Amino acid sequence: MLSPHSPPPDAPIHVPTDPAEIQHAQQVVVFAMATLAEQRESDTESHILRVQRYVRALATKLRSNSAFTDVLSPETIDVLCTSVPLYDMGSVGIPDRILLKPGRLTPDEVAIMRTHTTIGFEAIVRAEKTLGRPSPLLAITKELVLSHQEKWDGSGYPQRLSGTRIPVSARIMAIADVYDALISNKVYKAGIPHDKAVQVIFGERGAHFDPDMVDAFIEIQDEFESIARRHADTDSDMQRDRKSVV
Repeated sequence: MLSPHSPPPDAPIHVPTDPAEIQHAQQVVVFAMATLAEQRESDTESHILRVQRYVRALATKLRSNSAFTDVLSPETIDVLCTSVPLYDMGSVGIPDRILLKPGRLTPDEVAIMRTHTTIGFEAIVRAEKTLGRPSPLLAITKELVLSHQEKWDGSGYPQRLSGTRIPVSARIMAIADVYDALISNKVYKAGIPHDKAVQVIFGERGAHFDPDMVDAFIEIQDEFESIARRHADTDSDMQRDRKSVV
């Protein structure tokens, strides 16, 4: 059945030439594909919206730190936020028996789960090769996809990068993603209150997370809480979440 927003089958097709409209269409497609990937592991569309806004808030705050001013230009922040929906795209390559397993994963299953970072990265690289050349606009996307599970102390994966060897984009993403995972309700666990989530992130300062970024997060924690409330999961989100693990 056609959506009420669908044009009649015999209606002429209007092809926009406005660059802003073309960019918006590309963002819609990216978001749609990303939601399919996220829903496979019981995440919601609201999760992606929240994480995008956390990333923008934290990146904007970091611009006041001279260490980040040049690397986080307004244009770079825009590209970063556009790339966020694809950060977990590699999860589509993880078998359901592992991705949707309600209990603790075995060591072998953990190893397979961790390949989602390289699966997503390699998919982009292959697509670039197939289409003839790398895209500069996808540089940040590849950073997010490959490195969002790295940790400041070098204990993350897949490359065990540490400190400033981890791309700035991925360091920002790590805080945004973990914060949302902590506060979000799932069918297999209840989210924790904002204040406790802040404590957890502060406790990982210099271990999981860039100390400067944690300090910036602490300063704007109220903005994170506001974003979380404004884009909270709906009842329909949670119903889809339950169905995805049945």
